[in-house]
Amino acid sequence: MSSSNLIDLTFREVEALPPDTVAVLPLGAVEQHGPHLPISTDYVVATSVAEAAVAGAAEAGVANAVLMPALAYTKSDEHHWAPGTVWLSWDTLMRTLVDIGRSLAATPIQRVLFINGHGGNSALGQVACRQLRREFGLKTFFAHPMVPVDQGGADVGDPNELGFGIHGGFKETSLMLHLRPDLVRMDLAERAVPEGLAEYSMIGFGKPASFGWLSDDFGPAGHIGDPTGANADAGKALFEGAVQAMARVIDEAARFDIRS
Repeated sequence: MSSSNLIDLTFREVEALPPDTVAVLPLGAVEQHGPHLPISTDYVVATSVAEAAVAGAAEAGVANAVLMPALAYTKSDEHHWAPGTVWLSWDTLMRTLVDIGRSLAATPIQRVLFINGHGGNSALGQVACRQLRREFGLKTFFAHPMVPVDQGGADVGDPNELGFGIHGGFKETSLMLHLRPDLVRMDLAERAVPEGLAEYSMIGFGKPASFGWLSDDFGPAGHIGDPTGANADAGKALFEGAVQAMARVIDEAARFDIRS
């Protein structure tokens, strides 16, 4: 194989891929991330982690993987109110993922891993994974570089966020300070933590009951968390940890057998 990028291969090279090849598809988003981060944040994080993880898996020789072009526009309707947000409806994104799976099923590729950089895609991504499994027999996997706090992930951000750092907060801002510092406006960063929600024991982020929300429910700036303490060193550590985790996911996806 001449490249780990699927679209750099000839169709004959695709035809010759071994059946344990993992097709890695980053899912980003183009949506507001508060006044201090670019609307490309989720796209930058998802693509950067996926690219590095595929390269790392190849260098380590642990798995055959090909990187697919990322999807930039996904399900970002919770940010529909903000200029610059470009979002797909749930059914458009669902059909897109199914059509991509149908196309891959016509190749030797039998395994597809979605590396998701936007929490709003998670529920739909899980549905798509099952649909692709049922309709085309593909082995499908869905992973986050870092599982969002509101979806049960560990709270590894600034303790001042009180577990609410899910969008444009410490982690994402630190990551962007590492990956694209030229796009970050720390002079505009401000704390936006919905402290009143902490009083609820059953309903909230990472609690037994979730709730529907739009990002401007938390304030006109649109972010949720505290980016003011973000720094590039923390972003570098978060990025390297995410890349290592996704490389391990690729390794396991290449040999995963549900009957083992």
